[in-house]
Amino acid sequence: MKTQSTLKRYLMMFSGILFIGICVGAYRLSAFGVDAFTCMNLGISGFLHMSFGTWQLIMNAAILVVVFFTARSCIGAGTIVNMVGVGYLADFICWLVQDTLQVQMTLPLRIGALVLGSVFAGLGVAFYMVAEMGIAPYDSVAVIIEKLTRGRVPFQRARVLSDVTVVVVGVVFCLLSHGDLRLIVGVGTICNALFNGPLIQFFKTHAAEPIMGRKTN
Repeated sequence: MKTQSTLKRYLMMFSGILFIGICVGAYRLSAFGVDAFTCMNLGISGFLHMSFGTWQLIMNAAILVVVFFTARSCIGAGTIVNMVGVGYLADFICWLVQDTLQVQMTLPLRIGALVLGSVFAGLGVAFYMVAEMGIAPYDSVAVIIEKLTRGRVPFQRARVLSDVTVVVVGVVFCLLSHGDLRLIVGVGTICNALFNGPLIQFFKTHAAEPIMGRKTN
């Protein structure tokens, strides 16, 4: 039973990270804006003329060093798979759709990609959290802020603070590189901020926890 439970947790973790990679790729294809962390990494990678996946890996590694010394309990197998896999998976999806299949992203397709990205964001994080095998380095930032302030800045506010900060950084670097700001900040960014939390809770209750055989409230 323990082996089956462990295998199920690994499958949940890998599935969740796969969904998150699809989410990031879909957001980028929609050209309606992306989530906060992706916004920063796209802005900086464009400025440095570096692939998104490579820069995201570098940034995650830098954050992971801080997490190791401040919130080591957040680190697990899922942390490593997430920091290595998500950026390159998103790059692959964009390459497949835009360069190989040469799909013309019409407005209906862009809207479809936005909806797909929003749904898979919630589904991926729900699977990933329920697996309990470590969280992404960036997701640990709010935990660290709450810990360093001894609870004076609760997790929810810390997450908003970190999200706003990285969006500003992404916008600044995008402007410095004369990139298209509409590709990283837009309706998708707002959708992610407004609907991600409720969708995560919905998929945790109605999908991830039932699959793991856990009772839901």
